[in-house]
Order: sequence, then C-alpha cells, then structure tokens
Amino acid sequence: MIPGANPDATGVEEVLAELALLRRGDAPTHGGRTLAYVYDSGLAELDELAARAHAAAGSANGLDPTAFPSLLRMENDLVGAAIRLLGGEPGAVGTLTSGGTESCLLAVLAAREGRRDVADPSIVVPSTVHAAFRKAGHLFGVRVVGVPVDPTTFRADPAATAAAVDDTTVLVVGSAPSYAHGVIDPIPELAAVAGERGVRMHVDACIGGWVLPYLRRDGARGGPGAFDLSVPGVTSLSVDLHKYAYCAKGVSVLLHADPELRRGHYFASADWPGYTMLNPTLQSTRSGGPLAAAWAVVRHVGDDGYARLARSARTAAERIRDGITAVDGLRVLGDPDATLLAVALDGEPGFDLFTVADELAARGWHVQPQFPHESSPANLHLTITAVNRGHEDALVTAVREAVAAARAAGPVTLDADLRALIGVLDPDTLTARQFADVLAAAGLDTGTGDGADPGRPIRLPDRMAGINTMLAAASPRLRERLLAEFLGLLYRP
Repeated sequence: MIPGANPDATGVEEVLAELALLRRGDAPTHGGRTLAYVYDSGLAELDELAARAHAAAGSANGLDPTAFPSLLRMENDLVGAAIRLLGGEPGAVGTLTSGGTESCLLAVLAAREGRRDVADPSIVVPSTVHAAFRKAGHLFGVRVVGVPVDPTTFRADPAATAAAVDDTTVLVVGSAPSYAHGVIDPIPELAAVAGERGVRMHVDACIGGWVLPYLRRDGARGGPGAFDLSVPGVTSLSVDLHKYAYCAKGVSVLLHADPELRRGHYFASADWPGYTMLNPTLQSTRSGGPLAAAWAVVRHVGDDGYARLARSARTAAERIRDGITAVDGLRVLGDPDATLLAVALDGEPGFDLFTVADELAARGWHVQPQFPHESSPANLHLTITAVNRGHEDALVTAVREAVAAARAAGPVTLDADLRALIGVLDPDTLTARQFADVLAAAGLDTGTGDGADPGRPIRLPDRMAGINTMLAAASPRLRERLLAEFLGLLYRP
C-alpha cells in the first residue's frame, strides 16, 4: 500500500489478481471457441500492441480535437483507410464511433435531420436488419417499416422494398451481410430503389465491411458483389473495426459519400455559459484509448495482412459449414456469403437445438442461440474468425458429439402450465409478481420471492435449453419485456 493512502485501498497486484480471478468465469476471448461477441485474429502480438497504444492515449479526450491533434490525425487516418477500402470517391467523409450500434444510430439521425420537412419520417428496412435500426427509430422518433425477406435465401426483396417506400421515407437500409444469416442483401438493386425516389441508402456493413472487400479480390466461392460506396445510390456505410479489423472494442466507422450528408448527426449548443458543445457523435467525452489502439492495429496488420486473415476466416467457415451439414439432423440456413453461419435443425430429427448449444458449452464451445422469426427457424449463430483456420475439425467433432448427446436426451418440453402462462401474459402490463412466476416456473432462482434477500445475486443455471425453449415460445414483444426485466435482476450490486 502507498504510504498515506486510504486504509481501505487495495494494492496493485492484489487488484490485478482479483481481476484475473473474476475473468476466469468469462467465455474465452481467444482461441476461436466463443463464436459470437469476440473476434480473434490469432496474431498474438495484437493484444500487447493494442494495450500499449490504448495506455498511451487513454487519458486524451476526443471532445476537443484542437487540444488533442494526435487523436484528430489518427481518426482521419482510419477514416481514410476505410474510404479507400470501401469504394469512397474523393470528398467522402467519415466519423469514428463507439461501435456498430452508434454508427447505425447516427446514419438514421443524419437521414432524419436531412429531411426536416417530413413530419412523420420513416426508414424502410429488411426484416433481417440489425436491431440497432429499431433502436434508432425508438430513440429518434422515426417509424421503422420492416419488409419481409425472401423466405429461403433471407435476402432483402427489392420489389417489396420499392412498394414500401413512400413520401415519408428518409432512408433505405441493406445489410452486407446480415448478422443472423450471413447473407448479403442485393445492395445495387436496393440503392436503385432509393435513388429513384430521392432517398438516402445506408449499407450496414458493420460485420462485413473489413472482410468482404478482400474476399471479393480473391473471387471466393459465391463471392460478394458490389455493396459499398462505389454502388450508385449508396450514401452511407458503417463498418466496425473491432470486428474483422481485429481491433480492441469499441471502434466503428460511419462513412458518408459527402460532408453534406454527414452534417445532420453533428450537434452543437452554445446556449449556456460554458464552452460551446460540439459533438460529431452521441458521445461528448471520447477516450483516445480505443482510437489509438485501432490505429495501431490497422497500421501493423496492413492491407496484405488483412487479405490473409480474410482468406483464413473464409476457408475456415467453408470447411466448418461442410462439416456441419454432413451431421445428420443439421443444416445451414441460406447461402452465407462470408464468415457467419446459422445452423438449424433439418426436419424433425428428434433432438433439441438448444440442448446442442448446452452440450457445446460443456465441451468449451460457445455459440449464440437465435429464436424463430418469420421464415427463419430457431438456429445457432456461429461467427468464424481467422483463428479458427486449422481447427475446423475440432469444432465439427464437438458439434457431432453435442448432437449425439442431445439426441440421447430427447427434445426439451415446455411445462403445460408455463406454456399457458406465457400465452396469456401481456408484455405491456406484466407485473413483477408475474415475472417472478415465469422465472420460477422455468427453474430460475431470482432471489425475489417472499422473504428473499434482495441483494443476493441471481443464480443462473448451468444449462439454458429450458430457458431458451421458454423464450422461443414467447412472442417477440413478450420476450423483449421478459429479458429486460431479467437484465434488471442481473444489474444490481
């Protein structure tokens, strides 16, 4: 302890040891065994490089680029790299954000502000679009008009999109690729629809923007067509650097074809006695740490390095896809264009997909359950990264073993009383007592019953198949409400 420090202060090494102990309970962030949330290049030196760069600039504040010109230079370098990679013409501009959701929010905000003459603005999106756009609609008072996608390919339907565009539309959106199924929407056709109506067109390439251009150069199987700012009619595009650019979280880039299109998401206020607030993003204070870490990683890996990483991730995804489709009872939804897979049941094979997820977790592999929506059945999401190259057989073997165990266990059944309760619950009037009853019926000890200790942390089950089956049976609105309430239980000291 430092002489003169507070008596309750904890020593540096003790704090770090406690942190390491806490981290042992997390899903692994390296090695390719967590197939959602994290992106692993397999390049061991990137962690140290990013950490050192983050430490060097973590105390700098992007709130004022004139006070911290290093941050301005690094942001312009990263935006310039994104413009060159993603088909931007001279005059294209961009902004660094905290992640893909903020980039999507700002794209919607800029489109709304660019059409202040529209009293009831709306955006037209495929039903597979990332939920960030619905969040934008919620926050900014913009109606979200969802258009059903092709029920087999899961790609956006240009004709249906054209029919949905009207005088209130301020933005059309397409995905490259969609998160849920890993397929690229027909961007040129969607952009043509938007252009004909004088409407902006945004491409959500948050997850694919730093890998698809390299796959296109390679002419990969089913290689992606044009999707970026080079497509006539595309006015903005988002790409996350903390995904396939393998940078530390959280850094994303929102590109606009010209400065006028970007202006709407800037905010300025001089109507108070302090400094004039001027923000290009939703944040005011912005740590220089994530920016510097991303700048260092992108410079270190380089264009050729990213081409090799993209090739490795795509090859791994193809081999894993082939291995999984050879497992009796499983299929891959759609025809994925890049590095994301959605694995569903093939027919009625007599086992439960959520049990497969539990069995994979027991074997050290973490996948993300996705619930039924329109023509998309329940499935397991797999994000394949470069580190999975060379270890495809290990994952496929684990899937095969998990399916065998799930088949032996049989399908998960939902208690009749619980199913009946879910059927009558109204998400808009759900009470705390009803919520507690649902969780209790699902086998969760929430610590919210009579006489319970309100400070006791909720105990999560080791296996989630029963919980996921319950959530799959709920309507989307009820599922939203149940999970929001559940999140509130998790976040209590």
